[in-house]
Amino acid sequence: MKPRVLVTRLLPEPALARLSAECEVSVNPEDRPMTRQELLGRVRGAAALLCLLTDRVDGEIIDSAGNALKVIANYAVGYDNVDVPAATARRIPVTNTPDVLTESTADLAFALILDSARRVTEGDRVTRAGAFRGWAPLFMLGADVSGATLGLYGFGRIGRAVARRASGFSMRVIYCDEARAGEETERELKASFVTFEELLRESDILSIHCPLTPATRHRFTLKEFSAMKPSACIVNAARGGVIKEADLAEALRRGLVAGAGLDVYEDEPKVDPGLAALPGVVLAPHLGSATAATRTRMAMIAAENVLAALSSRRPPSCVNPEAFG
Repeated sequence: MKPRVLVTRLLPEPALARLSAECEVSVNPEDRPMTRQELLGRVRGAAALLCLLTDRVDGEIIDSAGNALKVIANYAVGYDNVDVPAATARRIPVTNTPDVLTESTADLAFALILDSARRVTEGDRVTRAGAFRGWAPLFMLGADVSGATLGLYGFGRIGRAVARRASGFSMRVIYCDEARAGEETERELKASFVTFEELLRESDILSIHCPLTPATRHRFTLKEFSAMKPSACIVNAARGGVIKEADLAEALRRGLVAGAGLDVYEDEPKVDPGLAALPGVVLAPHLGSATAATRTRMAMIAAENVLAALSSRRPPSCVNPEAFG
């Protein structure tokens, strides 16, 4: 009898075909997140759970699966939606999909940098509304990206990929992270390590690339925005909870910062109404990894993680190796 795999959302077909060759695959047929009750019911007896960031997988969900559950494969590089300690306590490996979404997410982050600084989306709305009256010297002035100081909060794979793109715009790159990168990395990317206070004070554009942890939740509030340049833009393509959205809206209304480009939100898919009402904010619908090639590669990695665990092998992208004892 083939092991049953519960897939909580439709995925690119190559990954589903790969799983179906060796497993009984149960897929949520609707293009929406499963409700908690649906997940509690359908995970029962599953040998593997292939889930998304929109699925909150805690101890109750894990226990609902019973003793059959052998792996939780998260379809993302981040895994703050999964209670990893609860899974580890039950000797269940949790996996993610690292590396493959770095470049596409960095592309999206830099698109938000350009858009928020040069007011492209705002200008699009003006033009579509018929409010464009022709070129004028003071019309919709934005900020230069070339030669500006780019501050990176988080200097992992994606932060470094954004830094590489910044070199093409002759930007000064500064970064803040828990640990300093090596001298060779700093030299290659022409990036300087700074304190958090210096990052706030010196950034013309501040781009967030950290994981969501208890330490980073609401790391950016009105206090931090007040310490930034009034001309600065803030970009977030990491996790929505790093920014307190209501405070960002207030900072923009008060002119503490000039603009923002967001791809992620505190309570996705909801957006703070104060932010949504502001014309100078770019609001993308979580497009960081949204290319056909990237999403397919992510799905294939998730599938291979599942198949490895079901074959009693250590999954290639296991985030809690301690689950193996």
